[in-house]
Amino acid sequence: MTEIDFEAENKAIAQEYKELLRISYQTLTTEDKKLIRKAFDVAVDAHKDQRRKSGEAYIFHPIAVAKIVASEIGLGATSIAAALMHDVVEDTDITVEDISKMFNPSIAKIVEGLTKIAKVKTDQDVSMQAENFRKMLLTLNDDVRVILIKIADRLHNMQTMDSMAEYKQAKIASETLYIYAPLAHRLGLYNIKTQLEDLGLKYTEPDVYKEIVSKIKETKQEQDAYIKTISDVLSKSLEEEGIDFTIKGRPKSIYSIRRKMRVQGVTFDEVYDKFALRIIYKSNPHDEKFLAWKIYSVVTDHYRPSPSRLRDWISSPKSTGYEALHITVMGPKGRWVEIQVRSERMDEIAEKGYAAHYKYKGVGAEEHGLEIWLNQLKEALESQAANAVDFVEDFKLNLYSKEIYVFTPKGDLKSLPKGATTLDFAFSIHTDIGAKTRGTRVNGKLVPLNYVLNSGDQVEVITSPNQKPTVQWLDYVTTSRAKNKIKNSLNENTKKIAEEGKEILNRKLRHLKITLNETTVNELVNYFKLQTSLDLFYRVGIGAIENQKLKDYAAQKSNTLVNFLKKPFNRTNTTKPEQIEKNEISKKYDMLVFGLEQEKLDYKLSTCCNPIPGDDVFGFITISEGIKVHRKDCPNAISLQSNYAYRIIPAKWIDSSQEEFRAMLNITGMDTLGLTNELTKVISNQMHVNIENIALSGKAGVFNGKITVIVPNNTILKRLIDNIKKVDGIDKVTRIYQN
Repeated sequence: MTEIDFEAENKAIAQEYKELLRISYQTLTTEDKKLIRKAFDVAVDAHKDQRRKSGEAYIFHPIAVAKIVASEIGLGATSIAAALMHDVVEDTDITVEDISKMFNPSIAKIVEGLTKIAKVKTDQDVSMQAENFRKMLLTLNDDVRVILIKIADRLHNMQTMDSMAEYKQAKIASETLYIYAPLAHRLGLYNIKTQLEDLGLKYTEPDVYKEIVSKIKETKQEQDAYIKTISDVLSKSLEEEGIDFTIKGRPKSIYSIRRKMRVQGVTFDEVYDKFALRIIYKSNPHDEKFLAWKIYSVVTDHYRPSPSRLRDWISSPKSTGYEALHITVMGPKGRWVEIQVRSERMDEIAEKGYAAHYKYKGVGAEEHGLEIWLNQLKEALESQAANAVDFVEDFKLNLYSKEIYVFTPKGDLKSLPKGATTLDFAFSIHTDIGAKTRGTRVNGKLVPLNYVLNSGDQVEVITSPNQKPTVQWLDYVTTSRAKNKIKNSLNENTKKIAEEGKEILNRKLRHLKITLNETTVNELVNYFKLQTSLDLFYRVGIGAIENQKLKDYAAQKSNTLVNFLKKPFNRTNTTKPEQIEKNEISKKYDMLVFGLEQEKLDYKLSTCCNPIPGDDVFGFITISEGIKVHRKDCPNAISLQSNYAYRIIPAKWIDSSQEEFRAMLNITGMDTLGLTNELTKVISNQMHVNIENIALSGKAGVFNGKITVIVPNNTILKRLIDNIKKVDGIDKVTRIYQN
């Protein structure tokens, strides 16, 4: 072990401390500095014998977290002191009471909240991370600063994960993408959100991350030149208008480029808006809006805007407080460029979120949007939803959802998630109004309760004292608040009916010679496209599932075996395969082994991502179906690794006898004569791959096709995709992961 130079280390610690005071966003008084110094001394003493996995003194971690809290989140002395001591109670003999006596109850309460999060223990059958997250959010009732410091703690952990084991990196990174990045986004901490997402990608998909980073470096010079061209044109006109401004080029985050590549099925080169321009202007509060639209006018004098992609968050700020004007224009070389227009005040709020609001609204002022959000969050936490995973899923949906703005009959503006219905609106006003809703009007017209609202709609709720929520209402709403209120109202009655329904179902299935057990219940829930067993029993209880439907299920159940035995028709071909190297055909990685011991265990291939040999995969231990195998880039991978890390089992393909696997391809191109013939020739004759299913259509000169092929492994599939791309007229070939 290398000897530690304690003198150099102590100098570095002192240097970090000075830096912490220097970069603080808030103005620190002499009292503040004394408080921070005292917290620093307590932390240094408490952690003096501790080292991190990397070998450095542990104290560097709390100082780094305090620096993020001070400069990037912009909190004051109380939070900086609490950040310095955030691990003290957990790791040493110092108690919360000691901190309360040494400092003040406020700091002690924050440290206690952070310690509570760190010490959460849960049963194995509950998702640890979801429960952990729920407990963490419960601390909001005490102090929002607990969450903000926890986000800073997570950011620094993500920045220093290199020396950790790979499986730990994947778990922590998945958790970050699943919980902390959306939370940072919802609190208006956009810089931190971007860093968390990029670092999350670095450890969940390292190869993809490295590839995008290297491509960004390759194209940087060309991108900079492109940005400069636009910047020079706009600067000249803005100066002529007498506007005091700065222009910055802002590259798109690695994570958002990856998301775009995935969602749109495009390559890195095909992602056009990889950068944006930000115009930040000086203004007094009175002229802010006027100047923003003046800049809009200058920009659109030079470049044609896309009207559908104009975002005006100055007239209607987001509920996080974000204000800006986003204009997407057609730049030189036919490329779309996003231009963000913000005043210095708006820019500061966008960067710092929470803290900047207080700075601009004056000490003690309420941050309106954040307060509303925190109250809704507390309500969701206090509801009876027992399942922590459902809670996180619900919460996550509401975090990520885009927002719409609708008006009450009196003209007040309400913010709702995109996709919200008129019934969601009724519950957002008040639970009693929601529960007694008899009808709704939008823009003066009577509409159904599940009518999806658009920004700018004016909504009126018609109530009746005799109205009560029905089970159908759950299908009419999208917000977790409305769902929870309806569920609570229905719960007592539903449970009673469901218990009777279970007895009825048991009797009916006995007649059909089927045993009612967990497997049967799961099959029935899927068969009737329901969410839970409670839904199933309730529907039987109210007579919604008739005898004939159960008989159809029983018939389908007995036919499953017959369907399973059907084999796809394999076309034989005498032509010698020219384009496939011998070793590619004989690569026999179709046997899966699990865990460090490389055991051969029973498994099923997951239908959500259809893995084939050669794909990077992992095993997931389910409750009733044994081990399910998922691709590492499966749409559900992040959620599974975050929520159920203890059920993840490493898996890899090894040599065995050859099998064949199904893969689906989506093909688009220009509809030319003989294209179908050419495609089948490439797939069957040249590649010797069997086509199981083919569905092709052409509309107005555009060709669209879905082809299911049977391949021995991933190498052959990749070669096949490359060969299809070479066919004249083909534009894109993408693999479909979900049936």
